[in-house]
Amino acid sequence: MINYRVADLGRLVEQLKTEGVTVLDTIESYSYGKFVHIMDIEGNKIELWEANDIEFERLGQSMGSKTTK
Repeated sequence: MINYRVADLGRLVEQLKTEGVTVLDTIESYSYGKFVHIMDIEGNKIELWEANDIEFERLGQSMGSKTTK
């Protein structure tokens, strides 16, 4: 599966729906961001992610990751 980071996931999903894109589920929200899945024209599942960078970085640090900033 391919994952793309996007800005304003809600607006993008509405635009994709009007263009006939298959949206597989509803937007799921977590502390580190929002996700939804769509299908491309060839039947590949794509994940769209609107990141909450502050919470995502905190989550990584709590798991022992180091940032490259």
